[in-house]
Amino acid sequence: MSRTVSGMILSAALSLGAALPALSGDAVKGESEFRKCKACHSITAPDGTVIEKGGRTGPNLYGVIGRPVASDPDFSYGASIREVGATGLVWDEAALADYVADPGRWLKERLGGSGTSKMTFRLGKGGEDIAAWLASLPR
Repeated sequence: MSRTVSGMILSAALSLGAALPALSGDAVKGESEFRKCKACHSITAPDGTVIEKGGRTGPNLYGVIGRPVASDPDFSYGASIREVGATGLVWDEAALADYVADPGRWLKERLGGSGTSKMTFRLGKGGEDIAAWLASLPR
């Protein structure tokens, strides 16, 4: 392979890597950080096993990473997040960390400037850690 082609491949790979979200979440920290979320959210497996006892103001976060947005059948979501969910968007660690940092902004970005969130709490830091911990839970 010529140096030019090798250089182009390397350049393309580096560009692609730069375009992907880089998360540095720490699942161990995320487990303790989740205490900030417990007032509104619990984590309960479908078989009833309680992983984290918490409030029911927000949806159950069991299996949230990899689940479509606004898809917990036992929770009554607001109109804006249901609209985002209707697009087929699936929660990944990056999306969840971005959402919890500022839910209203996140919704507005996805809905073209309109939209409100029932979740008024903003998680200034630690969202990446919580998302990493949620992703690490057994399914």
